[in-house]
Amino acid sequence: MSEKKSSKKKAPGKKSGFQRGRQGGSSKGPKLGNVSKNVAFWLLIILLPITLFNLLSPQEETVRKINYSQFMQYVQQGRVQSVTIMEKRVLGKLKGGGIRGEEVSEAAANFETFFPFEDSELVQKLDEAGVEVTGKPPAVNWMTHLMGWIPWILIIFIWLFFMRQLQGGGGRAFSFGKSKAKLFSADKPKVTFKDVAGCDEAKQELEEVIDFLKSPRKFQKLGGRLPKGALLLGAPGTGKTLLARAVAGEAEVPFFSMSGSDFVEMFVGVGASRVRDLFEQGKNNAPCIIFIDEIDAVGRHRGAGLGGGHDEREQTLNQLLVEMDGFESNEGVILIAATNRPDVLDPALLRPGRFDRQIVVDRPDVRGREGILKVHMKDIPISRDVDIPALAKGTPGLCGAELESIVNEAALLAARRNRDKVMMKDFEDAKDKVMMGQERKSMLISDEEKHQIAVHEAGHTLVQRLTPGTDPVNKVTIIARGMALGVTQYLPERDRHLYSKKWCQNSLLALLGGRCAEQLILNEMTTGAGNDLERVTDLARKMVCTWGMSEALGPLTFGKKEEQIFLGREIAQRQDYSEETARLIDSEVRKLVNEAYNDATKLLRENRDKLERLAAALLEREVLDAEQINLVIAGKKLPPVDNGKPKTKTRKRSRKSSPASAGKKVEKAAAGKENKSSEQDELPRSAQSVETGSAEPAVDKADDKQGQDDKA
Repeated sequence: MSEKKSSKKKAPGKKSGFQRGRQGGSSKGPKLGNVSKNVAFWLLIILLPITLFNLLSPQEETVRKINYSQFMQYVQQGRVQSVTIMEKRVLGKLKGGGIRGEEVSEAAANFETFFPFEDSELVQKLDEAGVEVTGKPPAVNWMTHLMGWIPWILIIFIWLFFMRQLQGGGGRAFSFGKSKAKLFSADKPKVTFKDVAGCDEAKQELEEVIDFLKSPRKFQKLGGRLPKGALLLGAPGTGKTLLARAVAGEAEVPFFSMSGSDFVEMFVGVGASRVRDLFEQGKNNAPCIIFIDEIDAVGRHRGAGLGGGHDEREQTLNQLLVEMDGFESNEGVILIAATNRPDVLDPALLRPGRFDRQIVVDRPDVRGREGILKVHMKDIPISRDVDIPALAKGTPGLCGAELESIVNEAALLAARRNRDKVMMKDFEDAKDKVMMGQERKSMLISDEEKHQIAVHEAGHTLVQRLTPGTDPVNKVTIIARGMALGVTQYLPERDRHLYSKKWCQNSLLALLGGRCAEQLILNEMTTGAGNDLERVTDLARKMVCTWGMSEALGPLTFGKKEEQIFLGREIAQRQDYSEETARLIDSEVRKLVNEAYNDATKLLRENRDKLERLAAALLEREVLDAEQINLVIAGKKLPPVDNGKPKTKTRKRSRKSSPASAGKKVEKAAAGKENKSSEQDELPRSAQSVETGSAEPAVDKADDKQGQDDKA
């Protein structure tokens, strides 16, 4: 029995038509159900007047239409039995017997005619002929009345239709002020704090809020009170919303979530009404947690902007301030909000008593990035050669969202390559794609332009390599990626939060290396250095005006930004110094740039042979990693390009040619000793892949990511 049953089982990949129909119907059921309801509604509206007209209209017998002359002939002959007069309409009935011997059927005995003119003697003639006369008022024409009402009915239904569309349908045409908060469902897959990495301090703060909700007596016995709000601050992609989802998964209390833009509506007063309704729901479900994402949409500074502020948004903010800490307290309701623009929020919203805790969710460090990669790799089959610590070290400054994108792209690349597991090469290629964009190998570049790009990138690489105290060069490529025609990537040895003056000066040298190489080798200037010059000028001006690194001007800052918070960006910079100081600032900026330019030119002129070798190697290989760069600078021969042969064969050949392999080992060791001053912990190398980066420091934040691309 068991064998027969098992033989009749269907393959797991095949499904019957009934099953597929049920599954397809279930996936599209709600949408088709809404469409059918709307169609039935409008059909009912159309058919209802027609049905009423048919029911209310009088039912008349079958009649024969005759002209007035024939009617008068019937009267004179005495053939008319009775008539009913309705204004100019006459309905009559003939007596038994026909005209000229023809029999008239009962159906044909009824006739109808109309008066062509007013005949005052008609009633007298009918009396003389013995005709029974009856008078009736004219029949009511319901269709005429209905046609008069149809335009008004259509206007009413069109207005109701637009109201349903504005409010999202569902019969909520008059529910403008209702909150759009969504209650977290326990049936959905939960995100817990185990799924969050790289922000231990933020997790600890939020875990304490959840512990307070679970066991309030533990904190209240010492006089502590429940915090009313927690504000998550951080750059985009650092995991603020993910932390809120983890709170929803961990908290055993109702969790309401909505966006700051849900308060904004085209009707005046709707935002404040929705705030009141939101906190009313919170009171009814207390203790509970309310999460508002992107609160800067409604919490911007009041009275700011070119027009003096936005009244509707400010009224919504005023209601939010009152609900959070007003005359009536909302006990048991905790508000968690997230924003990446804390500088534009109103000060009254940030004070203790409303947002008691401001939790900073910063970019992760090396250990945090390693933890984030492990969290996203737990459901992906990875190969043994995947080095997670090396990946974490090779992605300085990236946020959690970018790391998640790298893991996802690696899985997609491995699937595209028909692999069972994700290998290290897939992660390296995915990292290149996320950080720089897809390779544009199909882009047609002439040999002359390719030579110019190679010289430019070789200048960046050599200056960075020969300047002590700078970030080591990891890779350089002349393959177009994204918007750049060539990229030189610098891999920091550690996460840097502070930048010294010497480091900034060395960065100026590296940024100007491409332009110096162009003038030295090509004896001309190209537009490829446009981005480099822009960043050099910006860095030098910040050194003078912001960081006080000029000896002539001293430890002072110059120029204050005038920002319109309503616009969310700076639109002007106020000059708070004299014209003489402005000339001195320009002189100091020019001095820093010129000194760096002269030093870079001198360094390249002294090592011109290395520059030419590096440019030739780039033209030949298109991509060079750190090891190959060191070999080219040392004058060593590059190893042959790997053609994808099996590693076992390569090992057998190397054993047979042991003297050559020993010579290569000696050359590598000598190169390693020569370049010991700029050694770095290299990432696992992947063929034909490039990393992007820059030596420019974070000009506004000391913990900014590793920079931008050096574009040729």
